[in-house]
Amino acid sequence: MAYKGKYDAEADVLTVVVEEKGRLAYAEEVGDIIVHFNKDREPLFMEILNASKIIPLMVQGLAKKEVTIT
Repeated sequence: MAYKGKYDAEADVLTVVVEEKGRLAYAEEVGDIIVHFNKDREPLFMEILNASKIIPLMVQGLAKKEVTIT
């Protein structure tokens, strides 16, 4: 499965599109990650805030097979 991504350097936000079709119904925020869902609770896209700090931590955690973001 391929995902589209867009990085906004000025805002330091990485947006990852999971599904291009569908209408946004609501979003849930957990720390620096916001996931946007359709009415059927399927993810449409997610935003990673402070991406330049979060992404390296995710990669390090994945290398160790554990991911914890604070």
